[in-house]
Amino acid sequence: MSDCLFCRMVSGDIKPDLLHADERLLVIRDINPQAPFHALVIPREHIATLNDLEPRHADTVGRMYLAARDLAAAQGFAADGFRTVMNCNRLAGQTVFHIHLHVLAGRAMHWPPG
Repeated sequence: MSDCLFCRMVSGDIKPDLLHADERLLVIRDINPQAPFHALVIPREHIATLNDLEPRHADTVGRMYLAARDLAAAQGFAADGFRTVMNCNRLAGQTVFHIHLHVLAGRAMHWPPG
């Protein structure tokens, strides 16, 4: 989708601060970090919201969480803790309509988050 920011990153039209890439995912630094460490795990396939997930996406979503786990270990914050967040639609805070998993660390996370 040419108007999707993350699809433009996947296609190479936009160059993000890339932390990892493989055949299914990109992992980038968030341009507006909400914690000392804030990355996004983005599937290459365009899926607008969690509401658009189908059973065939289960492996991709699982890989997103495994990438978050691996990122936490590689960055050295797995033991202290980290937060993962995936927003769905505007009222939940989704601003880019291509699913993505936020990975936040480096400070105490409070509850409730909103």
